[in-house]
Amino acid sequence: MSKDTETLRESTLTVRDGVAEFSHQRPAARNALSDGLRADYTEMLDKIECDRQIRVLIITGSGGSFCAGGDVKAMQARIAGANQYEGSPYAMRRRVLSAHHGWLDRLRSLEMPVIAAVDGAAYGAGFSLALTADFVLASTRAKFCFAFAKVGAVADFGAFYTVPRLVGLAKAKDLMMTARRVEAAEALQLGLVHGVHEPDALLPEAHRMARRFLTGPHEALGMIKSTLNRSFDLDYRSMAELETSQQAIAMASAYHADAVARFSRGEPLAYDWDRDQGQDR
Repeated sequence: MSKDTETLRESTLTVRDGVAEFSHQRPAARNALSDGLRADYTEMLDKIECDRQIRVLIITGSGGSFCAGGDVKAMQARIAGANQYEGSPYAMRRRVLSAHHGWLDRLRSLEMPVIAAVDGAAYGAGFSLALTADFVLASTRAKFCFAFAKVGAVADFGAFYTVPRLVGLAKAKDLMMTARRVEAAEALQLGLVHGVHEPDALLPEAHRMARRFLTGPHEALGMIKSTLNRSFDLDYRSMAELETSQQAIAMASAYHADAVARFSRGEPLAYDWDRDQGQDR
């Protein structure tokens, strides 16, 4: 099996047999989102979007933390800098925050499954970041918290979009306005995470999940994801037109023709999640 690991500024990118693993490498700071780590996300996305061999992305953190959110020390420096800024501090901060949504939207819109493997803290923007993934796997010691209100801030990194869609409006208000901590078991109950595993088993489980997608229809899975991402924003007729166009593309693919032929001959299909779930254990 081929394996290639690249060290970026404050992260690593490992690609192995169609699965990419992007790991935050700031354990001393609990993988807080520094400028360097944010820049790494942009570089990682540039690489993944250009590599058609990559079919699944896993994002995770090192040293027992996923991401503790924004770098508070850097925030203090920015506040001091804003006080010396000749223009509007509001305008400066708004430009900085707007820039983040460029790579966040790219991450959310990747036409492949994205799995977040969350161990330890996923606080503030780190919580929001995990929820950009399609599937969140948590360790038993994972802790989630929208801590923004504790420092007089509002939720960011797309949380106002993702959280109400995942848990409903009332629960979203609860999580954001109380800024309370959510343990892994409650996160599973709320539907924020897909599964909970022991810390040592978390990353292997994420890779097992990723490998099960490899036999699937890459283009169809990408279209399913992109269409579902728009399902709360479009009316029925718009969704029906999108569905019709994408189904026509999918049913004209070589993958679809092969699957139909296999089914007609009574042969096992290449992609069968229920069948493959117990394999590779």
